[in-house]
Amino acid sequence: MFHRLLLLLVLAFATTHVLASDGFPRPAELERDIAFWRRIYTEVGTDGGLIHDPVRLDVVYEKIRLPADLSPKERSNRIDDIKRKYSRILDRLAAGATDLSAEEQRVHDLWPKGTRRSRFEQASEEVRFQLGQADRFLEGVIRSGAYKPHIEKTFAKMGLPTELAALPHVESSFNTYAYSKVGAAGMWQFMRATGRRFMRIDSVVDERLDPYVATEAAGKFLEQNYIVLDSWPLALTAYNHGTAGMRRAKEQMGTSDITTIVRNYSSRSFGFASRNFYVAFLAALEIDADPARFFGPIKLDPVDNSQTLSLANYVPATQLAAALQVDRDLLRKLNPSLLPSVWNGSRHVPRGFDFRIPASVDMNAVVARLSNAASFDAQVADTHHKVGKGETLSVIASRYGVSMNQLAEMNGLRRPYQIRIGQVLTLPVKPGAAPPTAAVAQAEKEPPKREAVPTGVVGSEKYVVKRGDTLSRIASRHGLTEQALMDMNDIRNRNFVYEGQVLALVASARVAPPVEASVPVDTVTPAPTAEVAAVAEAVEPASEKEAEEIGPTLLPGAQAASSADPADYSVHDGNTIRVQAAETIGHYAEWLEVRGSQVRKLNRMTAATPVVIGRKLKMDFSKVTPDQFEARRTAYHRQLQEAFFTEFRISGDVSHTVKSGESIWVLAQQRYNIPIWLLRQYNPDVDLGAVRPGTKLVIPTVAPVNGGAAGGSD
Repeated sequence: MFHRLLLLLVLAFATTHVLASDGFPRPAELERDIAFWRRIYTEVGTDGGLIHDPVRLDVVYEKIRLPADLSPKERSNRIDDIKRKYSRILDRLAAGATDLSAEEQRVHDLWPKGTRRSRFEQASEEVRFQLGQADRFLEGVIRSGAYKPHIEKTFAKMGLPTELAALPHVESSFNTYAYSKVGAAGMWQFMRATGRRFMRIDSVVDERLDPYVATEAAGKFLEQNYIVLDSWPLALTAYNHGTAGMRRAKEQMGTSDITTIVRNYSSRSFGFASRNFYVAFLAALEIDADPARFFGPIKLDPVDNSQTLSLANYVPATQLAAALQVDRDLLRKLNPSLLPSVWNGSRHVPRGFDFRIPASVDMNAVVARLSNAASFDAQVADTHHKVGKGETLSVIASRYGVSMNQLAEMNGLRRPYQIRIGQVLTLPVKPGAAPPTAAVAQAEKEPPKREAVPTGVVGSEKYVVKRGDTLSRIASRHGLTEQALMDMNDIRNRNFVYEGQVLALVASARVAPPVEASVPVDTVTPAPTAEVAAVAEAVEPASEKEAEEIGPTLLPGAQAASSADPADYSVHDGNTIRVQAAETIGHYAEWLEVRGSQVRKLNRMTAATPVVIGRKLKMDFSKVTPDQFEARRTAYHRQLQEAFFTEFRISGDVSHTVKSGESIWVLAQQRYNIPIWLLRQYNPDVDLGAVRPGTKLVIPTVAPVNGGAAGGSD
């Protein structure tokens, strides 16, 4: 009996730690790639780099060092000249020249014996420069002393492999203040869209810069990737390329083998950075295990042992520094997630914020001094907003809890509310907010809570459409005429209602579209093209300064995927797509620049046929290219999710076991009040179009950004 019990305990432990047992294989076929990144990380500094072939990384034509006194343009020209030199040599080899110079023979001998002339021709067009990173990697090793023990402990607690704690070497050199040119931030280089899924990001706090909060977020993101892909090499690559992208690679290649995918998978977005992400990580992991072997004796930064002080009210940073009797620069270093608006006095440290202070500070004395310091019941009011990239008027209005119409009127804007990047908008001051100054009297009362964006909540005066329902049947069941029901819900086609649609049954309960069904119509820039989306992959810094501008990433373009969305928005063979949440025939028609009737006819759909998530549909690309369609489709979903996260934050999650008769639509919109796309993100391995009783779902809980201490813009 004892042995049986022991066996059960061992099995339970193994199941709990299944994620940590998968490991990180080093296929022999990838050793030459790992060796290349080992050289980049340990041999060549940011004052030079390697001229190489991007496919065969063992073919390195030259290691170069660039004089420090060259301007960025001169450095770029110098690199281009060297690349052209090797292109000319490779052209000679491709032409079959036999009278080779010593230099041409050297280049020839770098390639495997029997290399075809066509391969030399290809190589001539692909000569590449990779900036060295040895000095930056060493700085990261030193910095890692402060945070790596905490990261390993956090991942171990989550059941994740502790080897993942080496990933910041590739992402940021353990720099908590790291910002990249493409918008990634913090030690884990989260893009804003991905970060908002896991963390608070607003005009006061950016938790991507908090090494503790961001570490938990990275763990959740990596865990989600592993659940979907069941492979750590693929889960890690998905950190850069996206979960949906790697799932597509796995399905297309018919394997999880990382070597097969790295060598043979082809995709417009699977560029040099994504293809090299896993091998770069393996190189970093090897160096991290014994840095002294590569750099000599190293003294690591001491482990961060700061303590946290939870604030009950809004407190100016100057008051905190005085009460703590600690230099403000040190406090700023300990709290990197507090943005400049807090330190320059235009905003207060928010209520409920876990403020980090030195371990040497006497907490009891601090609490006593803080009781006499100035504190406030409300945040300092915003009076102006500078329009950023990708922002729309509706998104900005939501962020500050004001009406879009009021914001437009105050700034003299007319429909369709075109705004431009860098434009400064005047904001209406909300009642109850503290005046726009750092030294203010205590506000008399809380700022009023903004009204939540409608998300499809259903009460006694509303009805959620079920499969098989018709408008006339619903109207009859509730004692209404069909026309009255249509008028109350702005329905023009009596033959078209869809499962999960929320209908008002009385005029006072008129239902606005759920968040997942409405995207702001105002705009700041046109939908991005596929070329714009690929910028991160194409970046090749030519100098230390340029690399710093791009960001501290050791692999150009490396950062967490721009979205945690596992949905596939790509066009498949046969010009087909898979329907995703919040999409309609009208959307497809708009992105394709054709009539909706054309899309329906192409798919043999009547006007009453619903659009079902997961269904395969054929698209008409007579007016636009698949690339343009994908870019517009992706931009729509990105804007949809951005609008949601300016209004709501994730406050936690709960588990739900699907019961017989339960509909995913009703669960999301009626019981839990969340959009379907968010439910999908938290259950990436579940086919929401075919959920059966007994299926376990993770349900995120949401709250308005101003609804609590951890809220968004307070």
